[in-house]
Amino acid sequence: MPGAGTDKTKNWIETPGPAVVLVEPQLGENIGAAARAMANFGLSRLRLVTPREGWPNPRAKVMAAGADRVLEGAQLFSSLADAVADCTYVLATTARAHDQAKPVMSPEAAIHELAPRISGGEKTAIVFGRERIGLMNDEVAMADGIVTLPINPAFASLNLAQAVAVVSYEWLKVTSGNLLPHTTPHKSPNAPKQQMAAFLANLERELDRVEFFRPPEKRETMLVNLRNIFARMQASQQDIQTLSGVVMALSDGRKGPARGGILDGDEAERLRKLVAERGRIHVSSERAPARGLAKLLRRNPTDEERILWEALTRHRRFAGLGFKRQVPIGPFVADLVSFPLRTVIDIVPATEEGEAAEARVEKRAWLGARDYKILEVAAADISQDVGAVLEKLADAVKP
Repeated sequence: MPGAGTDKTKNWIETPGPAVVLVEPQLGENIGAAARAMANFGLSRLRLVTPREGWPNPRAKVMAAGADRVLEGAQLFSSLADAVADCTYVLATTARAHDQAKPVMSPEAAIHELAPRISGGEKTAIVFGRERIGLMNDEVAMADGIVTLPINPAFASLNLAQAVAVVSYEWLKVTSGNLLPHTTPHKSPNAPKQQMAAFLANLERELDRVEFFRPPEKRETMLVNLRNIFARMQASQQDIQTLSGVVMALSDGRKGPARGGILDGDEAERLRKLVAERGRIHVSSERAPARGLAKLLRRNPTDEERILWEALTRHRRFAGLGFKRQVPIGPFVADLVSFPLRTVIDIVPATEEGEAAEARVEKRAWLGARDYKILEVAAADISQDVGAVLEKLADAVKP
């Protein structure tokens, strides 16, 4: 189903319609665009009177954007008289008054005039003039009526393909009964008052918990306003279920992976200290222990790791540099690493002694021997001014 609305699995509209006659069109592109508009609105009979650039025209095919059957069925004539010779009723489109005693009608009125004639078996045509000068007086004289648009009198010259589109649209609108191709789906029935009342009671209870209704004397007015807001929504049952879930989620607060894991900041720091004291990861051939430990650390960041990571991912200078957090590199897990840059950001806690300090030295030596650039960041600096830390890092990773 390519295209924004093109569906080749559906049947082409084959109902009879008026012929669209283009008199001496100057540009192949306009012919193609007119054919596309005809196809959009169910017209297929295109007649061309001596196109300036000849026929067929490859540029018309490009602009038709798939309306090939209209172009392939186009008929070529040497004069307008020949093009409408088999028609019993012809309308001429023009923005200018030609001072001819003919009925003047809007596109909608014109279609109401054409439709019963076509249903009765008559052949009809709508004639469009040249891009630059439109139709001549003698050409308008061949028509039974004139079609014109309500338009800005100071700028009444309409593009040829646009004029065809307007008239073609009116054709399908009138003949289809103004039937739209699709309507708003009703996937869930409207919420009953009982469900709405239960939701509002829950919402009121949770708002009371956070002391939303202040000052107290305005509580009733605020409740009425809230009820009216949701009443105007005409919410479905699914809408209320979703909103109830939102209220409960906000009430419960972040938990599990949504808050970074199951450990708070202090617990996450103790986890890292334990990992550091154990030194190297015992890596199997499948690297499962390394991946599992990295995932555990990733889901349970320290406060400083979370602050730095959130700031870094929002900073435009780090976009596209490929930084990841808590990634295993050999027997170690790096706080942040960019493999494209072969750069590791190492977050150093405020206090680190004994085996943990020795393990960090070993890790840096191992990474340095493999051409990784190591950028040291103090956890205290992140807490104090993460913006300044980012600026230093951005300068350090600058190509």
